[in-house]
Amino acid sequence: MKDVNQRQAWKLKYKQPAAVWEEALPLGNGHMGAMVFGGTAEERFQLNEDTLWSGFPRDTNNYEALRYLKKARELVAEGSYTEAEKLINSRMLGVNCQAYMPLGDLLLSQPGADSCTEYSRELDLDSGIAAVSFRTEAGVFTREAWISAPDGVMVVRASSEASGGLHLELTLSSPLRHTVRTAGVTGLVLEGRCPTHIADNYHQDHPYAIQYEDGLGIAFELHMQLITTGGRVEAADGRLIVSGADQVQLLLAAATDYEQVRSRAAHLKGSGKPLLSAEGKTVKAGAAEVKSSRTGAELLSPAESCVLRLAAAAEVPYEVLKQRHITDHQALFRRMELDLGWSEAAKLPTDERLAVYKNGEEDPALEALLFQYGRYLLIGSSRPGSQAANLQGIWNEHVTPPWNSNYTTNINTQMNYWLAEAGNLSELHGPLIDLISELSGTGARTAAVHYGARGWTAHHNVDLWRSSVPSGGDASWAFWPMGGVWLSRHLWEHYAYNPDPVFLQETAYPLMKGAALFALDWLVEGPDGLLVTNPSTSPENRFVTAEGEACSISMGSAMDMSLIRELFGHCVEAARILDTDDVFRQQLEQTLPQLAPLVITADGRVQEWYEDFSEAEPGHRHVSHLYGLYPGEMINEQDTPELVEASRRTLEKRIASGGGHTGWSCAWLINLYARLRDGEAAHSFVRTLLSRSAYPNLFDAHPPFQIDGNFGAAAGIAEMLLQSHLGELRLLPALPAAWKNGRVKGIRARGGYELELEWQDRVLVSARIAASRNGECRLVYDRGLKITRPDGSLADAAEPLRVKAGEVYLVTADEA
Repeated sequence: MKDVNQRQAWKLKYKQPAAVWEEALPLGNGHMGAMVFGGTAEERFQLNEDTLWSGFPRDTNNYEALRYLKKARELVAEGSYTEAEKLINSRMLGVNCQAYMPLGDLLLSQPGADSCTEYSRELDLDSGIAAVSFRTEAGVFTREAWISAPDGVMVVRASSEASGGLHLELTLSSPLRHTVRTAGVTGLVLEGRCPTHIADNYHQDHPYAIQYEDGLGIAFELHMQLITTGGRVEAADGRLIVSGADQVQLLLAAATDYEQVRSRAAHLKGSGKPLLSAEGKTVKAGAAEVKSSRTGAELLSPAESCVLRLAAAAEVPYEVLKQRHITDHQALFRRMELDLGWSEAAKLPTDERLAVYKNGEEDPALEALLFQYGRYLLIGSSRPGSQAANLQGIWNEHVTPPWNSNYTTNINTQMNYWLAEAGNLSELHGPLIDLISELSGTGARTAAVHYGARGWTAHHNVDLWRSSVPSGGDASWAFWPMGGVWLSRHLWEHYAYNPDPVFLQETAYPLMKGAALFALDWLVEGPDGLLVTNPSTSPENRFVTAEGEACSISMGSAMDMSLIRELFGHCVEAARILDTDDVFRQQLEQTLPQLAPLVITADGRVQEWYEDFSEAEPGHRHVSHLYGLYPGEMINEQDTPELVEASRRTLEKRIASGGGHTGWSCAWLINLYARLRDGEAAHSFVRTLLSRSAYPNLFDAHPPFQIDGNFGAAAGIAEMLLQSHLGELRLLPALPAAWKNGRVKGIRARGGYELELEWQDRVLVSARIAASRNGECRLVYDRGLKITRPDGSLADAAEPLRVKAGEVYLVTADEA
């Protein structure tokens, strides 16, 4: 497929407007998001802003937790697991995280457009522009919209084929407390404030589920500027009415006072003045330990920020604004190309195409579209300087969103970023790295208060305020102090793909060391003298005790031990690279052999808990005990072939019992089977995800919508095509029969490599490897390889390839 045809394929298209939110089309620039419904007589743009959350800085730590830790450990050690769980639930948890809020809606009414023909709406992933076109008796009308990263505004243009054919009414609204006013004849301003508290989804029927308090909560503004060609504009009652225009251009900007709130909280903490605790008491520490990313910069009010951006954008011609947006977007999106084959179904509207696919038809181009859609969504929801992509990326219409649209750090937040490096969007990893850095501040307080430990910790949920405590609810999900350990993997991953010693020294290693210090203090001696975590859970899963009760608390879960072993190993390697911290490195090296190892059960599976308990839910959605297979790498054929086979059996039993039934867990299975180099099984779960867990707009369905499935599926497709986790580049490791012929360009590998791969009849035709640094590259493929250096000479394929920065090496498969 030629590149130009490929780019034309990166579209979602429909013959009707969106009837529900999960049919609307997403736009985003990291800071601002919009869902475009594509209505004719009534159009809705549902809007979000990345710092719009409930709550305010406060200390959410449980100052009584530490006094019960020793007793909880004693109960676990004696096998009283249910009693330990009851103690933790009643005495050792904190309060729940706050929620990500919807900003509001831009509503556009067009009288006379109820009945129309020739309707079309689409989202062009290559340009980042959503478009609508339809015909009425008055002629053809078109609209297009995008959100610009370089100019910081959303742009909407409505046009009429007939001169003076546009008659529109424009309003702004929000489900939060707000007011709307006109600003002159051509502007609208929405001002509001967020709730100070939102209950989690388990308590949304509580009479105090949503609370507002005067003077607290994030303040926000949404400004709209109208520019017309022809016609006239009337402003009245918070509305703008356009009559007889040829064309209408709308500019929108949104902002909050989140940075001011953080700045004030940091000032209060530094001055010793009190902050509010979760219960309204005064304390002197808490989420205010988060450091502002805008140190030394003058903070603009929401109004100032919006006014400045709108004024600047209004001075720029429409086509220039549009081209600036496209250039910025394509600089990221076009880094990768993917061709998995073509199908006639690609000509169908996306919802019809999805229906055909669900009926069993092959459509490799739809699977490639799923991959590029994942990259598009990351570009839209995670940009340098923005907040990290949350459970719904940046797109949410609910005041009480599912699971508060938090950062769920026992897999979901991490899965959001599995794609970033291999998908050639490395700088989009930055917001997560910023979150980790900020979380280490609040997490240090939690480590000390809850556990008397050094370093920093985090649990299964995090919010804008970087809550690090075990949230309220149930220990099976809330009590999991390994969140910081898992997040630390992303620091190492970013370094592995971009070997920058400055990043390693100044950012990654200090944060990793902090997480490792906590882990050292958290480990205790188990019954056999080896070190284990206690208390311990396997995220959100439960076992059956000898008394027949479902329980989550024991010691030394497979995931805990895998995470700690991996983190210690990364810290050791980092300290060696940096030639620093010899004493600490030696302590980790001495501790590693003392860690309880993974165990294989009598029936050949990886044991999930310290004992071989029966599973309360054999088809559980999490497969946490297989962390070492993916995203980890300790389970591999080189070092632990017996654990590879045990992982395969674990998956078989989990899936046979109903596992992988949620969108994100299905995406995890794609990656796990890719690591097992089982292309057919991996592809079967690509099919399962698209067939069972995709909404009409291809958003992933948990259900409800969670964006991690989109990102995880895209990461899995990349993992099927290239793997680089064992100090080697393994080419086409899990290529299924359905992808007989294809090509990928721009895929990245650890070590700072970028590759282009082409194959026919499932056999490698060529690979081009671009090196960003001097070093050695070991290539692995199922057939023999021929490697040609830039000067035309041949390299010995049996030896590691010595590469130079900036050079490209050609690899072909032997014909034998």
